[in-house]
Amino acid sequence: MALDVLTVAPLYKGPDINKIRLIAQTTKKSTIPPKALTPAKTKLTTIETKRIMSVLDETIHKVELVSLLSHGASESKTSEGTLGPDVTKAVKEHEDLCQVLLDRVSYLQEEKRKLQEAEEFEDEAWFRERLFAMDEQKSQLPQLMQEIKESTKNVVRLLLSNPQAASLLQAQTLGRSEEAQCFIDSLVELRGFLFEKLLTSPMEARDKIQFIQDITRRNRRHQEIIDTLENELAACVRNRNAEVEKENFVIQELKNHLHQVLKFSENSLQRTKQEAEKQQKADFRASQARVAKIQQEILVLQSQFHNLVMENREVEQALRKKKYKLETEIENWIQKYDSEMSEKQDEYEELDVIHKEEQLQLEELKKRYDVLVEEFSQIQAEREILTKKRLEDEQEMVRMVRAATLIQALWKGYLVRSMLKSKKKRGKGKGGKKGKGKEKGKK
Repeated sequence: MALDVLTVAPLYKGPDINKIRLIAQTTKKSTIPPKALTPAKTKLTTIETKRIMSVLDETIHKVELVSLLSHGASESKTSEGTLGPDVTKAVKEHEDLCQVLLDRVSYLQEEKRKLQEAEEFEDEAWFRERLFAMDEQKSQLPQLMQEIKESTKNVVRLLLSNPQAASLLQAQTLGRSEEAQCFIDSLVELRGFLFEKLLTSPMEARDKIQFIQDITRRNRRHQEIIDTLENELAACVRNRNAEVEKENFVIQELKNHLHQVLKFSENSLQRTKQEAEKQQKADFRASQARVAKIQQEILVLQSQFHNLVMENREVEQALRKKKYKLETEIENWIQKYDSEMSEKQDEYEELDVIHKEEQLQLEELKKRYDVLVEEFSQIQAEREILTKKRLEDEQEMVRMVRAATLIQALWKGYLVRSMLKSKKKRGKGKGGKKGKGKEKGKK
């Protein structure tokens, strides 16, 4: 359906640089931050969801290609070398079909407008003929739209089989119309919604619905508070307007009273001005006498200042000499300190060298000690192994001796029993022979 809509708009439109996608502004944050509704998973795990996203991505890619066919057709001369002759030819045929469809649609719209203006001639033969011609034109539109669909599929197939031409065509994003760009942005936004929906588990979906319900209830409660506050504000505004009217009335009365006070004060101001001039003259005469007295005091103070300067100059000379003497003593102490510190520094460096040498010797002794400890541990381990082996051999020898003793005892018992059995058999044989000899003698 998206391809059908886009193929009917082949006219080239220049880019609109000032077009900016509108985004809904968020409201002010509440005092309690809402719980985050981002899905726990960040990647699709099932094959079905991956297939759904791949189908949507392929659809967006095809729509981007189809939306640039008009621009490619308008610049067919320059794009023939880059897109190839087959793609350029298919795009040109597609553009011609779209142009024919637009011409027919515009013709039908114009005829419809004319017929609406001439509705009073419905019974005329020419009116019916034009109406019949319009119906014939309309009946041809589905076939033409089907041809445009097939042409669109063919162009998309050629572009997908030629990735270089598709990438070159897709790079010309400025040739896309505003409606097509808006549709692509909507598809991209739909992809984001679908991706988030596929990542969301049923538990997260229930949490999201609960969150939306909480936000709705909170918004309704806030709206009630806002309505209440607006009513209170309206009442306060009415009260304030009434108070302002009262204050304006009081101000007007005060202005009238002030006007009367100003008229009354002009006379008192004139009298005050005359009295002030008299007082100024008297103060001027008094100030002149005071200035003469102050000048005499200044002369006396200047002479006293000169005497004090002369006295303090001698004290300053004595203090300067004392300061110079102290500075020389301090400089001598500093030089003495520097010399002693240099000697101490040399002594420290010598001790540091000796310490480093002793430290190296200590490191070598530590290494030797570590080697000896390691060898001792190896020898100790070997001794323990030999001791264990000797104990095992002794235990094995004891077991073998016991076994040999037991075997010898059993063998001796067996020999004794066999000898006893053989003696019994021999005794029985001799007795039998004697009995038979006696019987023969009797006979």
